[in-house]
Amino acid sequence: MAWRIGVDSGGTFTDVCLFDDATERMEIWKVPSTPHDPSEAISAGIEQGIRNSDATIADVGYLGHGTTVGTNALLQHKGAPTGLITTEGFRDLLEIGRQKRPSLYDVQIDKPEILVPRNWRKDVSERMRHDGEVETALDEDELRHIIRQMRDGGIKSIAVCFLYGFMHTRHEKIARRILNEEFPDGFHTVSHEVAPEFREFERMTTTVVNVYLGPIMRTYINRLAERLTDLGVAVPAHLTQSNGGVISLDQAAALPVRTILSGPATGVVAAQEIGKLIGIENLITFDMGGTSSDVALLEGGKCRLSGEALVEGYPIKAPMLDIHTVGAGGGSIAYIDNGGHLKVGPRSAGANPGPVCYGLGNEEPVVTDANVVLQTLNPEYLLAGRLKINQELSEAAIAKLAERLGLDMTATAEGILSVVTANMARAIRVISVQRGHDPRDYALIAFGGAGPLHACRLAKELDMKRVVIPRHPGILCAMGLLLTDLKTNFSATSLSPLDEKSLQVLTSGFAELDAQCHGWFEREHVAKDKQGIGRSVDLRYVGQNYELAIPLPAGPITGETIAALLEAFSAEHLRSYGFVSEGEPIQIVTLRVEATGGVRKAEFPAYPEEGPDASAAVMGSRKVWMSEANDFVETKIYERSSLKAGNHVAGPAIIEQLDATTVIPPGMVARVEPHLNLIIEVTQ
Repeated sequence: MAWRIGVDSGGTFTDVCLFDDATERMEIWKVPSTPHDPSEAISAGIEQGIRNSDATIADVGYLGHGTTVGTNALLQHKGAPTGLITTEGFRDLLEIGRQKRPSLYDVQIDKPEILVPRNWRKDVSERMRHDGEVETALDEDELRHIIRQMRDGGIKSIAVCFLYGFMHTRHEKIARRILNEEFPDGFHTVSHEVAPEFREFERMTTTVVNVYLGPIMRTYINRLAERLTDLGVAVPAHLTQSNGGVISLDQAAALPVRTILSGPATGVVAAQEIGKLIGIENLITFDMGGTSSDVALLEGGKCRLSGEALVEGYPIKAPMLDIHTVGAGGGSIAYIDNGGHLKVGPRSAGANPGPVCYGLGNEEPVVTDANVVLQTLNPEYLLAGRLKINQELSEAAIAKLAERLGLDMTATAEGILSVVTANMARAIRVISVQRGHDPRDYALIAFGGAGPLHACRLAKELDMKRVVIPRHPGILCAMGLLLTDLKTNFSATSLSPLDEKSLQVLTSGFAELDAQCHGWFEREHVAKDKQGIGRSVDLRYVGQNYELAIPLPAGPITGETIAALLEAFSAEHLRSYGFVSEGEPIQIVTLRVEATGGVRKAEFPAYPEEGPDASAAVMGSRKVWMSEANDFVETKIYERSSLKAGNHVAGPAIIEQLDATTVIPPGMVARVEPHLNLIIEVTQ
């Protein structure tokens, strides 16, 4: 027996998914997160989950986990004291940024906090030209003086970003050597190691974020490794990256910037696999947890991989799944703003004290409290009875809010759900409508602890006709860790025209990147038959500001490769922007490779259909507020684990399980497909 374990450490709960390779048995477990030390909840969740599954720690053959440690440290500005060393004359680039204004007419908008104060941004005598010629040699004595000054001044991390360091690494490599000599206990990164691409501002912010998070992640990873060792886990743990793959803990500690979207990325990976299983490839993912909601668009079964993202105002040049996040979760706090309007989020009650109904001291109502009042959630307990709650506390908190609004309690609770639904719909429009996709052409796949609770309401808001609820929606991100491969990305900027003379640029450039891939395969002990390399080229018209990633055709690089790239770029440019500039020269910007190490994945069996009658799964009824009826309606309650393949559940209905609650409103019907996922469709 060999158990594979995936753990997702969220802001409210830590989810554990256990899968037995031999019997294909799956077990799930949830424990409250421990924000002061996330490794504590991870260790406890693994221990309890193993015990609940009648297994032993010795049976564990694989362990992967996703974490929000780096994300939260960045969002809360709780990173390490950081210094920045750059080319003379460029130390204020980090603060100047680019002439971009996300809210053009908002004169009161707050800029993101600068992660390195000006007194710890130092420039050093150094200048290398774009062609590699040294204009000003690096002053090593001056550099040593700056490093000692930072070390003695309490700086824990140092970022080095020289002007042309992404193409010509000589000076940055010297800086790396001197850093190791002068400050061996510090955390430091040189820009070509983390983002070897042009655009100096984005490369600088990425390098700074990496060192800003470095000591935090290193402490967390060391503590987690100790706890896992004490627990008796013998296999090396892996951590999710923002690109949907997993890496070793050592690599995650060195490149924490690549774990910014560690948590939600595996949920998207799992959604891709479910889409393949059920034959629905055009999906919009909706992952609603306790603190936030994450959405992504899957076209043809794939989520777009972006080479750059804006995270809380900080540009990050790292491979990331194209996921959009909004501060709307089950723990989002409802309040009245200065204008007297009802608002929900982004402030969250978190895991402790949590919603008012937990009785742990919070007095501000949250989305979960609204669901408890409307009885879409069980008014007595959550987590299948493991967590007792107090409905009267929720009612009292929302009644206070209702009094200030001049509404009754039910209308206020309904208003909270309407506001949070509008927030989530806005996030989905960002990744769909604003990019030329009609959400009505997609199915909504909902997961996370609160996703199925709000999915049908959200689908109606967007006029979507079909909703998919996975078998274990509340722990899908943890399950995704059992479905993803080892993965990393390498890149190199190579500004040159795309024409018949490009063969040498492409051939030599990809040969160098392939060598980096094979070095990674060796470090990660990936067997030859499990190794995979995918290549792409960022292309643009000369003079354009942004590029399009075009996959490189398989096989040797020949003249036909150039022709295929030209044709593919024109097609993608037409799809993205609506036009093609015939005859305009096209430019190669960046070469990219993605190295993949295949791992054995969890497989999910199909079950024979047993007919539409789901009456055996009914475990009672209660009055539930249904906005379609504008009243409380007597509603059947179904036990999810008792539903069989082929069963139909017509709304109004509630389906409960340990990790989530699914609401099926009037006019919709849920069908259990062979892999026990729910497919909910509009019937009228």
